[in-house]
Amino acid sequence: MVNRRSRPMPGPTVGYACPMTSPASPSPSPDSAARQFRAARQQLRASLMFGADFVPKRSTASSDFTNIPVEPAVSEVVAPPRPTPAPDRASRPQVARPAPGTLVSAPVADQTMQPTASGIIETKPRVLSPKQADAQARLDALRRKYEADAPHKAFVTDHHCIVFGDGDPCAKLMIIGEAPGAEEDKVGLPFVGRAGGLLEKMLGGMGIKRADVYITNVLKTRPPNNATPTADEAAASAPYLHEQIKIIGPVCILALGLPATKVLLNTTEAMSGLRGQWWVYTDPRMNGYEVPVMPTYHPAFLLRSYTRENREKVWSDLKMIMDRLGLTAPARAE
Repeated sequence: MVNRRSRPMPGPTVGYACPMTSPASPSPSPDSAARQFRAARQQLRASLMFGADFVPKRSTASSDFTNIPVEPAVSEVVAPPRPTPAPDRASRPQVARPAPGTLVSAPVADQTMQPTASGIIETKPRVLSPKQADAQARLDALRRKYEADAPHKAFVTDHHCIVFGDGDPCAKLMIIGEAPGAEEDKVGLPFVGRAGGLLEKMLGGMGIKRADVYITNVLKTRPPNNATPTADEAAASAPYLHEQIKIIGPVCILALGLPATKVLLNTTEAMSGLRGQWWVYTDPRMNGYEVPVMPTYHPAFLLRSYTRENREKVWSDLKMIMDRLGLTAPARAE
């Protein structure tokens, strides 16, 4: 049995020259030498980055890289600057953090141009009359109260914004839905998704601009997966809605969908028996304050059941509102 460890190395054959010992060893090809040079340079730079402060320079007289284009010498490679050490914890500026459970209001979005699912809502800065300025100040105070009370803390919600309301604080027509959706939760404005795009078309057919009405929802925060508000959620949010109606003082209310209609009219009837006729909203906190209410299908329902029959029903309800407000539908282009 041959011991491989003690097996003698074969001697050089005729015409064979050992590249490690023979002075007649051929020079490396330019491509091979270039690769070796790049590898050495990369290793050098890595060493410098790790703190090496002395690298021996190879003598140029015995260099095998004579056929390579002139490159910076090894000693000319400059180590990259070391990063500035981070300040210790004591010298860092301290940022105040809210206590656990504290409500943090979303910043007021720039309402010059608001993104929607169907395009852009352009809301130019409004010049308020003294009456509008007073009503807006009261709405702002009500929003601050809502934020302080935070009734939605008891809800199952993963909201990002409080969607309180938007529009003319002294509008003749107030539009009330059930709750914000995903798009509304992003920008903090009601009815800016696909349902909002359809609502704007409905208003346009009536000859009304979005900025001339006031739009809000029963709930001010988005339920998970756009779920229908529960009775407890609606009851907890209703006092703020009642106060909004009182501040705005609309001539009439358009109730979109059954959940909003139930809160306003305190009814359990189906939408088929409610729409198409006027009802009366009565503020449960005070006697004698009444506002006419026209219930109709929610735009989201129309998007799911966009039939001619449903569209005609909704248009019939809108025409009754136009008659009460003394509006005439704009002529359609031929």
